[in-house]
Amino acid sequence: MSKLKPSIFTGAATAIITPFKDGKIDYVSFKNVIEDQITKGIDAIVVTGTTGEAATLTHEEHCDCVRFTVEQVAGRVPVIAGTGSNDTAYGIELSKYACEVGADALLLVTPYYNKATPKGLIKNFLETADATDKPIILYNVPSRTGCNISLPVYRELAKHERIVAVKEASGNISTIAELIAECGDSFDIYSGNDDQIVPIMSLGGKGVISVLSNIMPKETHRMAQLCLDGDYKSAAELQLKYLKLINALFCEVNPVPVKTAMAELGFCDIEMRLPLCEMEDANKAKLIAAMKEHGLL
Repeated sequence: MSKLKPSIFTGAATAIITPFKDGKIDYVSFKNVIEDQITKGIDAIVVTGTTGEAATLTHEEHCDCVRFTVEQVAGRVPVIAGTGSNDTAYGIELSKYACEVGADALLLVTPYYNKATPKGLIKNFLETADATDKPIILYNVPSRTGCNISLPVYRELAKHERIVAVKEASGNISTIAELIAECGDSFDIYSGNDDQIVPIMSLGGKGVISVLSNIMPKETHRMAQLCLDGDYKSAAELQLKYLKLINALFCEVNPVPVKTAMAELGFCDIEMRLPLCEMEDANKAKLIAAMKEHGLL
């Protein structure tokens, strides 16, 4: 397959947390998180995604997070701004702002709750692509949105020059294989699940948008790079080595465990916005035990 559109990144991108302190965004901690990621070799940063608790940010906070990240990163790695919404007009407003302040690309989640028809999904993404001037990554995560991007919808969206990639978090390897087989020359495919980095990259995926890399950026980058280098045996060994920790990071709804882990590492407070709340004690104990097994604590 010949690639027709440029890649935003290859390797591992971190879907970074949004640190809070006393109910407000903690920009001191935010800066430290970003610098740690870049120092440890991450390939791109995704801000205001699911892991960044975008659903609970005010409009002003959402915009400020994107601007702050772009300014702090200062061109060292690509910055991808999560700007999708279940209100297409509002999503376009956020997307335009992200483009204006210098985000390198946009991450557009499927419209949640509305349960759009295939026609509605296509119109939603195409209108956003037509209204903006940066490359777009589609984000398919039906377990959270109640909406799945089908292969016919992907085929239609692949025709747009600025829709260049997909973050696939459906968990269905068979449908992801079909997507890569049919649209791999029009889309880069990124794993949206940390337990499927190697399987998806072995089929032709270009990397991962990761939760794990918040706490293990160097190791997640290495796993993806081994795949890019064709050393799938070594990459698979890492995938299995970190599987218990990955599972612990999703033993409660994301980003509760990863924010808890980041707090344990001293990067932020354990503070989330309702309806997210602190972990159950038993689950927290499992997470901390898994972190200790890998020498993180």
